[in-house]
Amino acid sequence: MNPSWTIESFLELENNQLYINGVSAIDLANEFDTPLFVFSESRIRRNIERLKRAESKIDCSLKICYAAKANSNMAILRTVKDANCDLEVNSGGELWKALKVGFRAEQIIFNGTSKEVWEIENAINAEIYAIQVDSLYELSLIETTARRLEKRANVSLRLVPDIETNTHSGLQTALMSSKFGMMPNEALEAFHQYKNSESLNLCGIHLHIGSQNPEVAPYVEAFRTLFENLVQIYQETGIKLSHINLGGGFPVNYLRDDSHEKFIFSAAEREMLAADYEPADAIEKAWKIVKESANASNAAHLLENITLLLEPGRSIISDAGICLTTVRNKKERPVDEINDAIQNKIDFKNRIINLGETGVSFGFYNLDTWLLTDAGFNILLSMETYKWYYHLISAMRAGESHDYPYKLAGPLCDGGDVYFDIESKRGSRLPAYRLLPENVQPNEILALLNCGAYSIAQMFQYNGRFLPAVVLIRENGTVELIRKRDVYEDLLTNDVW
Repeated sequence: MNPSWTIESFLELENNQLYINGVSAIDLANEFDTPLFVFSESRIRRNIERLKRAESKIDCSLKICYAAKANSNMAILRTVKDANCDLEVNSGGELWKALKVGFRAEQIIFNGTSKEVWEIENAINAEIYAIQVDSLYELSLIETTARRLEKRANVSLRLVPDIETNTHSGLQTALMSSKFGMMPNEALEAFHQYKNSESLNLCGIHLHIGSQNPEVAPYVEAFRTLFENLVQIYQETGIKLSHINLGGGFPVNYLRDDSHEKFIFSAAEREMLAADYEPADAIEKAWKIVKESANASNAAHLLENITLLLEPGRSIISDAGICLTTVRNKKERPVDEINDAIQNKIDFKNRIINLGETGVSFGFYNLDTWLLTDAGFNILLSMETYKWYYHLISAMRAGESHDYPYKLAGPLCDGGDVYFDIESKRGSRLPAYRLLPENVQPNEILALLNCGAYSIAQMFQYNGRFLPAVVLIRENGTVELIRKRDVYEDLLTNDVW
């Protein structure tokens, strides 16, 4: 029986090793060194097609805009474009990359809270599908800029609907306490003020309820909020919008199996990290309720010829990326007290740990075995900032039981560069230990799953460490280098000395 982390034709077990789209992870690590990020073109395409299924559940056009912030490597962007997916950008730099890689202007929307004038100018000049407006001030800035350029800017106003979801606090983007968007009454005021503007095309409204949402209900509430504002805007200003934007946030199953979740995560954390419903089902349910409301209020005509926008990021790229890392160091330390979670929930009563040539053995687990890898939070920042969980397996012994507890840590000169919760007694998202096969030794290659989102997009050269190579396995099985590993000279880029 295959381990539960396997995914047919993608992550598979062969000869006791991890294979990715039919390619040996060990061969990849040997050829390109580690740490190494491996992405799957077929998985990216599959994830996009999965989201597109929502169009068959609704009677309007659907526009899927991949969130470039999740991973804006040029080869990844090209893969997304070739899969007939549109794009959401969050800066002038991402806009430039989008146009450079070949996205058409009408495929691009532009989010963000702090747009500079030059970014607004570039978006207007490119005539993109919509600039998502974050505040009344920003709308005035866009109007002034468009008037100066003698052009008309397509804009969509972002609302903050005060909808809470059961996700990580840092991923909540629809609360009044979040930094995003404007109040619905402010948006209505803007439609009144600018409805006759020759410089603004007020074409949509937008909201985003956050990421890794474990439940469908918030999408229903969000969609209802959008529709209610759509109706009020029309009734008070006569403006019939051409699109509504529901944002993204569809979840990825980060747990993959139950090895850790049974003994370390709270019920709420398990629900959030293991969420795995179909986005199309969430959209269908929300659309059905909104349509019923529209028919009951004689407002169904406002949904005619409208386009629904979605902005998925992690649900497209997260599980398509794997990080391969090598154990570079190993050490053991006695522990005075066994962690309560381990002692109470894992059965180690038959485990014997021998201390080398001393012949001393312990009838119960009372040693911490440390494994130090070459992948730290400089390339997996969310593991530190959000204490985010990435499922870990041995790529070399992927078929063996993963039931031996280790303290895993990265290479950085920073006490927080660890794969576990350093404050386990206070309770946190990461487990106190990570489970791998027994007797892991230096040079063993490990794999972190589901880390394609917000990893290489956020990596940095802390401690003067080289940023890793990135490869993409194409649908035909060929392996393409899509980012070179840094060399010494890259550490000096833009330094003036």
